Amino acid sequence: FQVKSENKKNIWNTEEVPEGSEFDDTWDLREQPEYEILFKQHVGTEDVFFGMTGKDPSTACCEDMVIKIKLPDTKYSDITLDIQDKVLDLRTPKKKLLLHLPYPVNSKEGRARFLSEEEILEVTLRISRKFDFINFA
Repeated sequence: FQVKSENKKNIWNTEEVPEGSEFDDTWDLREQPEYEILFKQHVGTEDVFFGMTGKDPSTACCEDMVIKIKLPDTKYSDITLDIQDKVLDLRTPKKKLLLHLPYPVNSKEGRARFLSEEEILEVTLRISRKFDFINFA
């Protein structure tokens, strides 16, 4: 087994390094905030009553991923959020979250909102799926 490399001094190829590993900092002692991942799917009457489209309640049929992150004692201006296709990186002065996402997402179509009363950051991301017999639209 021989690996071709552009530079002979490199000890690994860029394909071997997992996405998001540049954000991982084991020496950073900030606490990880509590979070939950929810999934959303768009259904109509043809799905609920007739079952015409073949959608089921599983995550395989969901279009969006919603990540709710609890950030107590945090201001909106203190939040730094970076989203890649497979990684969410959130940093505040007191908290740090490096989350490897369960599904690849379209990082250009996401939106985030900070609910100041609940002190929760809600990030909604569009799941990037290949078309198959379930996800055909």
